[in-house]
Amino acid sequence: MAKWGEGDPRWIVEERPDATNVNNWHWTEKNACQWSKDKLHSLFSDLEINDSIMSVQIKELKKCEGEATANNRKAKLIFFYEWELELEWEGRCAGSDQVVKGRVEIPNLSDENDIHEVSVNVTLVDPDRGAIPEKIKGMMRSKGTEVIRSKLDEYVSSLKMDFSQGLILPTKDGKASGVTPSGANSTATKGKTELNKGSTYKPKESGEQCSGIKISTKELIMKEDFKCRAEELYRAFTVPEMVQAFTKGAAQVIPNVGGHFQMLDTNVSGKFLKLVPPNELEFEWRFKSWPAEHYSFVKITIEETSDSSQLKLVQKGVPEDEVERTQAGWQRYYFDAIKRTFSFGATLSSGGF
Repeated sequence: MAKWGEGDPRWIVEERPDATNVNNWHWTEKNACQWSKDKLHSLFSDLEINDSIMSVQIKELKKCEGEATANNRKAKLIFFYEWELELEWEGRCAGSDQVVKGRVEIPNLSDENDIHEVSVNVTLVDPDRGAIPEKIKGMMRSKGTEVIRSKLDEYVSSLKMDFSQGLILPTKDGKASGVTPSGANSTATKGKTELNKGSTYKPKESGEQCSGIKISTKELIMKEDFKCRAEELYRAFTVPEMVQAFTKGAAQVIPNVGGHFQMLDTNVSGKFLKLVPPNELEFEWRFKSWPAEHYSFVKITIEETSDSSQLKLVQKGVPEDEVERTQAGWQRYYFDAIKRTFSFGATLSSGGF
């Protein structure tokens, strides 16, 4: 089965006028250590974490030890990073003048761990000072951990965006090669897929693109079961943080009618046309290598059953020679990735969410 990326120029060995790193085949590396230290300091400097009665401010990133590099090999970007961090914080509780001091240790921020696997260890400098310090520590272990992990995720996303520049070099026609998302699991789960070979979806009334070339298209229909509530599955497609989590990179998502989205290293983009939470989504969708200005139409419906939610995807206007690659892309980079990231392939607990 074809994969996203096959047929793209970056997969074909081409000659370059300067004979340098032909088709991005050779290993190149950029040191991201100092950039990472500056970025982490800026993310945590004076960061505030509050709830209705307690407030905490990160006073200092006291320890920041490790390394980070961005690498290109065979037109694939690979990011290595490993950091050990220590934060110092001060907290207060409404109605009290007591200042509580503590630390946060993050020993395993690494490309080998997903963000939710990164340890965030909260401790008090003086643990024997009564009930208020324990309350603030509890808040930091719950809400504080969520905020800190979101900042770590922002660092990883920024690393992948900022240091992809210049690593994928132009090919002989002067265009930059695309970026292949790294770290995706190639194991496919078996969903139901149908192809309507008679479909001829036309995104414009004329049936022509800006180039004036008519495109032969087909309809793609896929079904997939997820062990989660319909609302959770709907949020996976519309909440920016969840999209960034399962695509493992920066993503822009504006979940309203007319709002645009872009993800998977800008390879996928589109615009929302209809949102009916938690059961229906309609949007324009295209892959970067498709003919200019050609968008397909996608309708996703989600039906919740007693122990799972079934997603049905109908996509019209897929270029005929891109159907297999598009199908494989949905399966690998969306469905499998969502199940893996959010454990939506596991059995639902009786208590629900």
